[in-house]
Amino acid sequence: MVTPPRFSEKEVQEILANQYGISATVKSLVSYDDQNFHARDVNNGQEYVFKIYHAEEDYWYLDAQHQVMTLLAKATPAIPCQQTFSDKAGQAISRLDGKNGVTHLARLLSFLPGRFLVDVEDHSPELLSNIGKFMGTIDQHLAGFSHPAARRHYDWDLRNTLMVLPLTKFIRDPQRRTIAEYFYLQFETEALPELQTLRMSVIHNDGNDYNLLSDGKKISGIIDFGDLLYSNTICELAITLAYTLMGKADPLAAAATVIRGYHSVFPLQRREVDILFYLICARLCVSVSMSAKKITEDPENEYIRVSEKPAWDLLEKFIAINPEHAKAIFREACNMSPSQPKETSTALLKARKKHLGRNMSISYQKHLKINRGAMQYLFEENGETYLDCVNNVCHVGHCHPRVARAAQQQIARLNTNTRYLHDHLVEYARRLTATFPDPLSVCFFTCSGSEANDLALRLARNFTGQKDIVVVDGAYHGTTTSVIELSSYKFDGPGGKGAEAHIHKALMPDPYRGAYRSDDPQAGEKYAADVQRIIHEMADQGKQPAAFICESLLGCGGQIVLPPNYLKTAFQHIRKAGGLCIADEVQVGFGRVGSHFWAFEHQDVVPDIVTLGKPIGNGHPLAAVITTPEIADAFNNGMEYFNTFGGNPVSCAVGLAVLDAIEDDHLQENAQRTGTYFLEKLRELQARHPIIGDVRGLGLFIGAELVHDRETLTPAAETASMIIEEMRNRGILLSTDGPLHNVIKIKPPLVFSRDNVDQVIENLDEILNEL
Repeated sequence: MVTPPRFSEKEVQEILANQYGISATVKSLVSYDDQNFHARDVNNGQEYVFKIYHAEEDYWYLDAQHQVMTLLAKATPAIPCQQTFSDKAGQAISRLDGKNGVTHLARLLSFLPGRFLVDVEDHSPELLSNIGKFMGTIDQHLAGFSHPAARRHYDWDLRNTLMVLPLTKFIRDPQRRTIAEYFYLQFETEALPELQTLRMSVIHNDGNDYNLLSDGKKISGIIDFGDLLYSNTICELAITLAYTLMGKADPLAAAATVIRGYHSVFPLQRREVDILFYLICARLCVSVSMSAKKITEDPENEYIRVSEKPAWDLLEKFIAINPEHAKAIFREACNMSPSQPKETSTALLKARKKHLGRNMSISYQKHLKINRGAMQYLFEENGETYLDCVNNVCHVGHCHPRVARAAQQQIARLNTNTRYLHDHLVEYARRLTATFPDPLSVCFFTCSGSEANDLALRLARNFTGQKDIVVVDGAYHGTTTSVIELSSYKFDGPGGKGAEAHIHKALMPDPYRGAYRSDDPQAGEKYAADVQRIIHEMADQGKQPAAFICESLLGCGGQIVLPPNYLKTAFQHIRKAGGLCIADEVQVGFGRVGSHFWAFEHQDVVPDIVTLGKPIGNGHPLAAVITTPEIADAFNNGMEYFNTFGGNPVSCAVGLAVLDAIEDDHLQENAQRTGTYFLEKLRELQARHPIIGDVRGLGLFIGAELVHDRETLTPAAETASMIIEEMRNRGILLSTDGPLHNVIKIKPPLVFSRDNVDQVIENLDEILNEL
């Protein structure tokens, strides 16, 4: 904290008269930690700025500013900047006695004419180019300048960006806080290691639109050298761009014009250009983080809010910009050659076919080479950005900063197995089970949903002493041998061999095209009656079910929302026959449905076993089985349960971070709010386009089924595939699912926004109009 000056306009009038011999009118100006006053000599009309500094300001630092301003004024070409007037004692830097015996330093500076750049409405290409040239000329003049006081520690030095990271806790909006944390992480990963070896010099360090003056066509001057320091030279341009790009419809095009101007007078180095985008984002994050803290301390200070809104608007644009795209544009502005891919897609595909199993699929006819991600966006190596509407694995967003840091920090400390005591293991089990209703309170950790379902089978068969399992037609439960046997989607599909004798397939409870439709209020009970039929057939053979397993919402079955009372009634039948009830939440859990944390809660049931996967680790290989103490105790039969990697400290740290992100970022609420809006907009499309036969879903688990005829329900699978490909070409990633491959599935990261929905709907509407 600093001790700000508290001088009145009248006191400043007296100081100017007594110490400078100037009789002037005085008006206070907006300021931050210091005080600024506009003064006008009543005799000759000459204008000045009188600046009084906070008590902690360093005399020698002001001397460094004085020397820089003098150098720039005398340079060729000269830089219009304020000059210092000495007091009666011949001192460029005066000392003032403030209140309570505190001494403040002060300077009388020339007044520069012109408008602040922020007040110039039209930032023409000519003006933008001149901004670059102006700042480049300053850096060119200062390249050989040195002053000991400029080598100081300063929070606003971009090299110290990570020191500001803790201030993100003052950012109230959770989505914005996460965006800032993401860019801090990218700065740490991509820019900071490079800064260590890039050129350095004394820079102005604050070329914002309140420090640059303009006549509308060019920059006419620069003020306020109070942030001057010795830092990486490229930071000058990054800081200037951070402010210049605010409010621009096309920030990258504007940036290119500024960069081109700068490079024309003070050439940039390739490695400087390559990290420039990250530095711009870092400066914006420092600005909004500092502002958030200051607003908390001084909510009435409007000066603090000056750049906050446009800075956030720019950051929210930048989160969707592929850094490779920005780098390519910046390189082109400097006439530098573009980046070359490490290996072409054609070569990669050839190597993939040679070294990987050929039944591993690749999405889209025109394959994507994705090398980065940011929340709900995926970035291709060639610079394209894609809105990810289908990746339910990166549940809280691609590269979520708190999840990434949790993994980084823990793997740097320890990663081992569960045969040792560790806080993360117990804490994660405690936190995870707290989200479940009683009596679900015991965890087993695995590495994938397939393993989780396999373990669920073992638990059920051990507890009941039975082997037979009741499954749902069209279901998918994983890729191991035992769970492929549970998955009609696989064993009835290409390469499958049908159901094994101990697997019993119940009707898919599909309210759209199944035997019982959504207009039947008893559809759930009627579909569940087929489970009862199977139980009776098993009994005739002297068998009992070990378990009934069902996804809480059907994924591969076509994004199907189970009809009311289906699980409740089916569970009653199974339990009456002595079996256990397993809810597969691998795809749909952790708040995706919005109304509840777990999708099975929507059916008003409590399973005996719940399996978790995919979103649990946000892309990290983590999964779990949750069950009751009774079932877990029965499994403790002398055979140890041990999973080499399941429940390791890194996985548990990641799992904890995911739970924190869901809670702190209010992602369940966002799934409910955004999902409801998405369904509304899809149903509006359905009303205009007959090919959309059904729109269904909960939260951000949504399906749109395409049919050629709403009466016959003839599936429009080829049309669905065509739509998916065309949406991909427009930068939107969707996929198809369902037994008939005619359901467009939508299950994006839970950070998905209304603006994202509008983008999807607008493009989908255009494509459907073209059909």
